[in-house]
Formats: sequence, structure tokens, C-alpha cells
Amino acid sequence: MTVNKRLLSLDAFRGATIAAMVLVNDPGSGEAYAQLKHAAWNGWTFTDWIFPFFLFIVGVAMTFSFGKRLEQNPNAKDLYLHIVKRAVVIFLLGIVVNGFPFWLDPNFSLATLRIPGVLQRIAICYLIVSFIYLHATVRGQIVWSLVFLGVYWFAVRFIPVPGFGAGFLQPTGNLLWYVDSTVFRGHTYVYAPSAGFDPEGLISTLPAISTTLFGVLTGHWLRSARSMEEKTAWMFVYGLAMVTLGLIFDNWIPINKNMWTTTYSLFTGGWALVCL
Repeated sequence: MTVNKRLLSLDAFRGATIAAMVLVNDPGSGEAYAQLKHAAWNGWTFTDWIFPFFLFIVGVAMTFSFGKRLEQNPNAKDLYLHIVKRAVVIFLLGIVVNGFPFWLDPNFSLATLRIPGVLQRIAICYLIVSFIYLHATVRGQIVWSLVFLGVYWFAVRFIPVPGFGAGFLQPTGNLLWYVDSTVFRGHTYVYAPSAGFDPEGLISTLPAISTTLFGVLTGHWLRSARSMEEKTAWMFVYGLAMVTLGLIFDNWIPINKNMWTTTYSLFTGGWALVCL
């Protein structure tokens, strides 16, 4: 497969993920099936796969689009400007989505406008991973993905929260809750499991960056000269290995979408590999 051809499996995966997003965002009238809702806290549902799948797709697509751009124009300056511009636009669109319909809503107030969000997280992950992709080797990208996972879990496990201590993993009292409720006071997700907590907050963006890097590493594998059969077989192997690791370590590090825990990143990254 040449670089100029589209990766049809990625297009299909992206389309299926978008269809799933539409389904879980609007499952119809009445009570939705449990799998069409997010897990209340620990654990996972079908709905909890969708956001990490999007970030994984961003990473895979990056290797193809950036690779093509650099082949056509080795000067990376234009690419840097493209990356920053796209990240800023996506972030601002997230703010618009959070505030819509603005003045048409009698309850709207800039004092309570949510700052974090899904598009904002995509923008930050895209920006950081783009620069890692451009400046690190494949081995370096593997190291970065592990560093983000490790630093995140070390911080959550060992940095004490005033009044609660270190390693507290309930909706109120964990490090993520403390940071977001302090930095974004009054500007967090109103439907979060705990007031002041935000599922797209600051610290939980670290393992989300790793999820995006898993996509980048998959993209490198897909762009390699190996046969499609070999690529597919090893994607199943690595994907199922990541799923298994996530399930094993779930005994000590709960799989949790709200906190985007290390095990959640491994578990959903593994399933993204298998589904692709």
C-alpha cells in the first residue's frame, strides 16, 4: 500500500466510532440500556470506549497525514503552523460547544462556563503528540507513552490531597478532583460524579496523550513494509495483550473513564487495536 492511498480500515473504524457516538449521545426516549451510558465510576461500558477510540484514530491518522506532508515539503515550519492553528481552532470550538446557545439560554453565564471538554482534550492531545511525533523516534514515542502513564499514576497514588491524603480514588478527594476544583473553580462539568471534578481535566489528560500515542505507534506499524496479514495478526496480539494487562492491573489500579486511569488507557487502547 502506498502512502498516497487512504487506509480504508481506518475510515471504516472512524465511521463506526462516529455512529456509536451518535447512538450513545441520543439513545432515544425513555430509559437507555446500561451499555449506552458511561460507567458511574469504576468499570466500563461500551460508551466508555468511544472517546479513547477517537484519540487513537487521531494518532493513527497523524502518521499518514504528517508523513505525506513531510514527503512533499521537508520544511517543517509550515507543518508547525498548521498544527498550532488546528489545535487552537479545535480548542475554541470546544468552548463554543460548552457555552452554546450562549445568550439564548437564560441560565448562561461566563462565570460558570465550562473550560475543559472533549474537543479541548482532543486539541491538547493533538498538539502535544504532534510535536512528539516530529521530534522523537519510534522508540522515543514508546518511552513518552510510558512516561505519561507512569507520571500520572505516581502523582495520583503518592501526592497527598489536603484533608484526604494520597492515593484516594473516590470522586471527591482524589488528586484530579483537587486540581480541577482549584484551577477551574466554578468552570467544571456540572454533571460530573462530584462537584468540582471534571472528566476532561488537567491531570487526566496525561494518560489521554498516551492513548493518542498508541495510535501513532499503530500508524507506524501500518506504514511499514510488512504484509497486511502480518500487520493484522500482530495488532491482535498486541491489542489483546494490552487488554489483558488492563484487566490484570484493574485489581490495583481501577479501570476508570472519569479519571482516565493508566489501566483504562491500556484497556481501551488494546480494544482499539483489536477493532481496527
